Amino acid sequence: MSKKTAPQPQPKSLAKGLLAGLIGGLAGVVAMAAAERLLPRRAPAPAGPAPDPFSLEAMHWSFGAAVGAAYGAVAEYFPSATAKQGVAFGMALETLADQGTLPAVALLTGSPAAADTASKLTSTIVYGVTTETVRHFLRKRL
Repeated sequence: MSKKTAPQPQPKSLAKGLLAGLIGGLAGVVAMAAAERLLPRRAPAPAGPAPDPFSLEAMHWSFGAAVGAAYGAVAEYFPSATAKQGVAFGMALETLADQGTLPAVALLTGSPAAADTASKLTSTIVYGVTTETVRHFLRKRL
């Protein structure tokens, strides 16, 4: 008879958590972009000069990677942060970004329409779930 042994928990590693989260965050940005194409935002464009598309894209990727890396580091030491397979992370991120970060850098003006809010929340939840799925997969293998 063979005895099954319980899997040994991996030792905590900040570097591995950051790396897994960063890659998960980049995958999340790709998934979020796909979700936004399926559910386009309907709010009117903000008044004023249009921002540089390259700058917006660079900021989008940088923010997604940085937030993913931070999430990976937090998840390494506080596994409860991964509750609901990334849904809670996506919802918290949308709230923080919409109410704090984006208005602070003057990229979000006016009040979004309800359809726009639903689209943004959905795409950010897709980001959170994808980030967690990829982070978890990679972290088990690192």
